[in-house]
Amino acid sequence: MMLHLPNVLTPEEVQQAQTLLASAPWADGRKGAGEQARQVKNNEQLDHDCAQAQTIRGMVLHALERSPLFFSAALPKRVFPPRLNRYGGDSNYYGDHIDGAVRYMPDTGQRLRTDVSCTIFLSEPDSYDGGELCIADTFGEQAVKLSAGHMILYPGTSLHQVAPVTRGYRLACFFWIESMVRSDEQRRLLYELDMNLLALRQQYGETDETTALTGVYHNLLRMWADT
Repeated sequence: MMLHLPNVLTPEEVQQAQTLLASAPWADGRKGAGEQARQVKNNEQLDHDCAQAQTIRGMVLHALERSPLFFSAALPKRVFPPRLNRYGGDSNYYGDHIDGAVRYMPDTGQRLRTDVSCTIFLSEPDSYDGGELCIADTFGEQAVKLSAGHMILYPGTSLHQVAPVTRGYRLACFFWIESMVRSDEQRRLLYELDMNLLALRQQYGETDETTALTGVYHNLLRMWADT
């Protein structure tokens, strides 16, 4: 399932992030990347421990906590600490790749399975040319370029790339989710059930049918979830 989550960050948070990143100590994004990734990766990233990265990471994690849509879609078990990257100038693309299946949490060394990939755009789309996040799925390739503060969520199994940025700079926050429900198909079914239950409650209020369907949702989650 690929899902656009609007306004994950507020305009004020986007402005704060952009201000912080204007003076950030950007480094070669190939540092720490695997051999295959280094052959197609040409961007810049912030070190995990730099002050700007720590401040924006806290902001993003807080934003995720207040987003019921994010929880419904990702059913997060663990969240990889959000990272920051920049595309532009001579470091302006990331070719076709699939994210590694397992990441190591930078603070604890704990393993995290990358079920869900997430990108929050931090530059307005008219401030740069190119830079689309191109995701290949069963319906073909989708080119994603969202407003600042908006997030795209998609399966970690997807082949994807960032197209070359030919003008300006593309700033983004990226991270991965280990979901309580490993299967993308099962997560999608639970998400669709949850969204339709929400719509039914808004239209008809709480009814015997919505109560029964809520039970179905939780029983499916109980069957599929690994907590």
